[in-house]
Amino acid sequence: MNQEEYLKKLYANRFSYKERKSKLQLWKILIDGFLQEHVGQNSIVLDIGGGYCEFINQIQAKEKYLIDLNPDSENFADPSVNILNIDILSPPDQALSCNYFDRIFISNFFEHLGSKEDLVEVLLFCFKHLKVGGSILVIQPNFKYSYKEYYDFIDHQLPITHISLQEIMQTIGFSINVVIPRFLPFSTKGRPASPDLLKLYLKIPFLWYFLGGQMFIKASKPIKDLGRI
Repeated sequence: MNQEEYLKKLYANRFSYKERKSKLQLWKILIDGFLQEHVGQNSIVLDIGGGYCEFINQIQAKEKYLIDLNPDSENFADPSVNILNIDILSPPDQALSCNYFDRIFISNFFEHLGSKEDLVEVLLFCFKHLKVGGSILVIQPNFKYSYKEYYDFIDHQLPITHISLQEIMQTIGFSINVVIPRFLPFSTKGRPASPDLLKLYLKIPFLWYFLGGQMFIKASKPIKDLGRI
């Protein structure tokens, strides 16, 4: 079984059709209630590891792009989404312009990487292809607050905390804009999914401290680093 077949079977088994439909509704609430403000409707947006395209299909943006190794992702992408067939961990694709994207969104992706070196490569890719002043937005399981559940998914490999992620981002050259160590619950898998409850949850940050197992980080490519890449 090659990597594409493995990923296709793994994610098809992980979430049923009913669960994927519920997740789509939850993403709509998350976008309208939180993420759209950080993205901006006139942005050029890249979604890395976008899975079933719940984010990239529903976010409002001027241009939308997707990178994902799961071949099913292309089948779920709306016609407005441009599919980039790029392996970020392979030698750079010269066809992709540097300093092009206003926003790069990454959700539940870093934990699947095989090493810290891979994480550095992905972040360097983001830094290179973001416009100066552009931002990377990360929603990511925070090992510091989800260690008991972190390895319940067989493809979770790399443990990351909000502290370690900030450190490597700053080392690469990013400026940290927003850090929420405890944001969303760790996973919706096996739990009741209610758009109304999520809408309420987003309006009461006090609850995040008790229920949040995922972090949110927003970091930008500063103007002073224009000549670095």
